[in-house]
Amino acid sequence: MDTIILGIESSCDDTSAAVIKNGVLLSSVIASQAVHESYGGVVPELASRAHQQNIVPVVHEALKRAGVAKEELSAIAFTRGPGLMGSLLVGVSFAKGMARSLGIPMVDVNHLQGHVLAHFIKESADDNDKPEYPFLCLLVSGGNSQIIRVNAYNDMQVLGQTIDDAAGEAIDKCSKVMGLGYPGGPIIDRLARQGNPNAYTFSKPHIPGFDYSFSGLKTSFLYSLREWVKEDPDFVEHHKEDLAASLEKTIVDILMDKLRKVVKETGITQVAVAGGVSANNGLRNAYREHAQKYGWKIYIPKFGYTTDNAAMIAITGYYKFLDKDFCSIDKPAYSRVTIK
Repeated sequence: MDTIILGIESSCDDTSAAVIKNGVLLSSVIASQAVHESYGGVVPELASRAHQQNIVPVVHEALKRAGVAKEELSAIAFTRGPGLMGSLLVGVSFAKGMARSLGIPMVDVNHLQGHVLAHFIKESADDNDKPEYPFLCLLVSGGNSQIIRVNAYNDMQVLGQTIDDAAGEAIDKCSKVMGLGYPGGPIIDRLARQGNPNAYTFSKPHIPGFDYSFSGLKTSFLYSLREWVKEDPDFVEHHKEDLAASLEKTIVDILMDKLRKVVKETGITQVAVAGGVSANNGLRNAYREHAQKYGWKIYIPKFGYTTDNAAMIAITGYYKFLDKDFCSIDKPAYSRVTIK
């Protein structure tokens, strides 16, 4: 009997639905919210309202593209947290209502676990390029920077994480101060390809162990920028490519330095990357360079699976469904719990 999972993701500002059949992705639909760009960041109330408008047509379109009737679904997987509470509540409430109306189980998914398991999304029955357990995963996004040892789909151990800002958060804030817009990640990435990564030097943290810190880098960047702009009000416009390239290089160096230390200590050379910042070309190139230099077996997700998407929720739900790890209807959404 076929196992068909509908995945729903609504943790931040993207409403997404995906359908997976026997572990193979049939459809993935994402509705993004451009309304936040003018505010320089996600406005929670506007995000939750947009989710309310988008979730029905997005789910309908995902089922239509998959060629699946809702009565054929085996279960509904949904992001229960972490994320923006208002946004999560829309997805959680919809999943509960739909699952109850169809009389099928619900599967709750940790959003961060979903990012890690994005590497297990299959686009065809012959698609078997996935990490073997145990492997390491660098999870980097606007809200998280973690190095995770993955022993099984449901057994993950955080070996290091940020003690303040996340890498993506630092990029967004620096981009905003430069007047480049939001979200900053794609903008900095595009400009960095045209700049000199060695043009400027910014401070790097000295944090013991495997933890990260990006607040010092952010402060160093902002202080230096303020001094340069005092001397030349058009400094950013004249040097934005070099600034972006130097900022990107510094962040990538910080991320990879700790990751190398973890690989050396654990002896695990299967190394994946996940999360929104994994779309960054500088980080992807660093992974390829490390694979060549140190003999790592690397796993880099397709661009469509780097940002928030329901395909990663559906594949996580698929594995939990096979283990009959279901969610009761009384479980609420949560905003701050992370992988432990």
